[in-house]
Amino acid sequence: MRTKYCGKITSKDVNKIITICGWINKTRILKNMIFIDVRDNTGIIQVVFSKKYIDDFSEVLTLRNDFCIQVNGLVTLKKKPNLLNFPVSTNLIEIRAFKLFIFNKTLPIPLDYNKKNKEDIRFKFRYLDLRRDVMLKNIQIRNKVNILIRKFFSKNKFIEIETPILTKSTPEGASDYLVNSRLYPGKYYALPQSPQLFKQLLMISGIDRYYQIAKCFRDEDLRSDRQPEFTQLDIEMAFIKPCYLRKLINDLIKKLWLSIQNKKLKEIKKISYYKSLYLYGTDKPDLRNPIKFIELNHIFKDKYTNFFPWLSLYKTNRVIGINIPNGIKNISDKQITVYKKFLKKFYIHKLICIKIINIEKDLTDHNQNFNKDILYKIFSNIKIHDGDILFIIAEEVSIANTALSALRIKIGLELKLTDLKNIYPIWIIDFPLFKIDKNNNLKSMHHPFTAPKNSSIQKNSINIDPLEVLSSAFDLVINGYEIGGGSQRIHNYKIQTEIFDILKISKKQQKEKFDFFINALKYGAPPHAGLALGLDRLTMLLTNSNTITDVIAFPKTTSATCLMTGAPC
Repeated sequence: MRTKYCGKITSKDVNKIITICGWINKTRILKNMIFIDVRDNTGIIQVVFSKKYIDDFSEVLTLRNDFCIQVNGLVTLKKKPNLLNFPVSTNLIEIRAFKLFIFNKTLPIPLDYNKKNKEDIRFKFRYLDLRRDVMLKNIQIRNKVNILIRKFFSKNKFIEIETPILTKSTPEGASDYLVNSRLYPGKYYALPQSPQLFKQLLMISGIDRYYQIAKCFRDEDLRSDRQPEFTQLDIEMAFIKPCYLRKLINDLIKKLWLSIQNKKLKEIKKISYYKSLYLYGTDKPDLRNPIKFIELNHIFKDKYTNFFPWLSLYKTNRVIGINIPNGIKNISDKQITVYKKFLKKFYIHKLICIKIINIEKDLTDHNQNFNKDILYKIFSNIKIHDGDILFIIAEEVSIANTALSALRIKIGLELKLTDLKNIYPIWIIDFPLFKIDKNNNLKSMHHPFTAPKNSSIQKNSINIDPLEVLSSAFDLVINGYEIGGGSQRIHNYKIQTEIFDILKISKKQQKEKFDFFINALKYGAPPHAGLALGLDRLTMLLTNSNTITDVIAFPKTTSATCLMTGAPC
């Protein structure tokens, strides 16, 4: 039906008769001539209709944007080329049309391709939203990312293996999506939250190096970087240590950014989980922002209630601050009031603001939060300059970390301190193996198949305080987004059952849910490690998008519905 794609026509095609197919992007009428821009998935070309060269000109007059058409004509050089409108390959040429065929007319388009449309309209008419140039480029980049990944792992001697979609429900941290079994009434398959156990079984099988671009499903609250169905790059290797796996992923990340964005990344550094909390209040730090936390606990010691009467002595509290360079100049009193209101969402009782007018002569806290002795101790412990503003909060540790971390991000963006042009990846290592959940129960920080890091793993026992045990887990964080995580796995069935016991998974539950896996560990299971990267989030960053829905062809809303098809129904 066509002999050329619109974006592939070049000056070499001048004086050739060709046929193109596509959609009308723009129409301009000038007396006896009509100019239209025709687009397909490769680009745009200008077509000229003249009464002199086409038989039925009245049909040309009916053309409107987004009509689906076929044009046959002669490729010619433009008399007055517009160097701004099209790519270099097509900005000097046009097609003189001889024949026109209209495949399909169109209803009025409910989207404006040149403006920002509401998300509900974009999702309802997704097939039209995907016609936008930015969306088409995102999908093309995602395809390129998939190709690069497959070439990379094939070169490194990995085998791509598909794991089951209909499987057994195992605890992974979120609720399962269930599929009713027709053959076994009252029984269900679970859609996989990840291929975790299957990829470990592949290592026991002797596969050695496995990868998969896997579809996963989690029934949990959604946000800009989370969907109920998502795609992850799944990797597992036998007989390796985590440092080797991280090195491999370093190479992959550098290759992706060089190929897609033409950016050379340095080696990805590491930081411990606890140091990340200490400096940034989160295990997902956005290192584009140079602001770091200032620890002030040691200054107040046992005098919490003297300065912060709202603190409970029965909880672990934290007094921390952030210093804003030239804050007096860049942050007004009105904006400080906005920050105080912002922090109330995080249950912060008070934001203490100290303006550094003259650090040598003036040690006065104008809001009378602290005396001169305390101010002297604060200023002598940190790097601070005239004109800075110091924000301080005192709260229970988790609340303080979460609140000040959010304020740090907000201020960094508003004052343009955050470097939005570059990539700042970081490995977070040395996570605790367990954590306490909101119901005061012990829970795996990542998942129950993560190996302890402590030397006690060699003794087939971790008979110490579970909260003191470090794990072999690691997360890859890029620009504040958790892109993926992995760990050394447990390959000894005694340690695996002991972990289940610590988590208070009963022997009956262990047998019902994990009997097949525990048995597999008894058959010469090799040491192995693995990792999963969120392909949607990775592509989001590679395309400079703000949400993963911009790199997924047919996404769900944050309420887990499909506005286009009406699912679930």
